[in-house]
Amino acid sequence: MAAQPAGRNEAQAKLWSMIKDIKVAMMTSWDGEAMHARPMHGYQEEFEGKLYFFTRLHSHKAEEIARFDKINLAYADIDQNTYVSVSGRGRITDDRERMRKYWSPMASAWFPKGLDDPELRLIEVDAESAQYWDSTSSSMRYLWEIAAANLTGKEPDLGENAKIELHAGR
Repeated sequence: MAAQPAGRNEAQAKLWSMIKDIKVAMMTSWDGEAMHARPMHGYQEEFEGKLYFFTRLHSHKAEEIARFDKINLAYADIDQNTYVSVSGRGRITDDRERMRKYWSPMASAWFPKGLDDPELRLIEVDAESAQYWDSTSSSMRYLWEIAAANLTGKEPDLGENAKIELHAGR
């Protein structure tokens, strides 16, 4: 496993570089009895430790997050062989200025009443840590590593894997 980036800003930059072009994450929340995952479209152009997703005030995920704020976001870019898991704490916010900033045709499709919809909210995820797997090598290299591992009994080298702590002391 590779060492994590040195400082918080560097860690945030590494994380953002891996997820900024992946528009949909699988968001997993907990209802007290079971975990629930659903695809969620992200809406930002920069990252300073928080990730944002539109939702409805009266939705199962909003109720779950209000009761149990721990969230996991899973990102996958199959073409680039990069995978990222982000752990953090979520909250439901009515930040209309931020909603205006992130409003798009994609959001409009899910919220046809627009920014004036009284049900419209944002899920704000305060990212605490992340883990990534970055295997940017070719498919041929991947197959070679798998074949070599089967022949030698050694684990394949499929690229970089590291943990990133985004909040010091946690």
